[in-house]
Amino acid sequence: MFSGMSNHSIDAKGRIVLPAKFREELGDTFFLARGFGNCCIQAMSADQFNSICAKILELPADKAMALQYTFSATAVEVTPNAQGRVIIPQNLREFASIESDALVIGMNNRIEIWSKTKFDEFMASQKDTVSEALSMLRL
Repeated sequence: MFSGMSNHSIDAKGRIVLPAKFREELGDTFFLARGFGNCCIQAMSADQFNSICAKILELPADKAMALQYTFSATAVEVTPNAQGRVIIPQNLREFASIESDALVIGMNNRIEIWSKTKFDEFMASQKDTVSEALSMLRL
């Protein structure tokens, strides 16, 4: 399970170093893809990626195709180099509005990579939802 949040830099070649503990859980090769409904990039293990793709194929054809175009077609398989860096393709960086700095966030079964500005905007928009969810937990 992935948890935690950290700041990272994107170098001039579009590479990022993910935390070592995340890389260990992701495996030697993993996938980067557009976030679902958010302007972020998801990083997930090959098993998680394949599981999502299988679930997409079970949907009605029009829904499956929509997700294939926005998720499967944008996904890229990556392998960290010796320094632990992976290249985030330009199209994914543009989608997530990530230029030089990024937030790397553990989200249980996947990682999300965000522009700090986009993440702050998203979190501000979630105030009411967070309050409702907390009341449902009855902590």
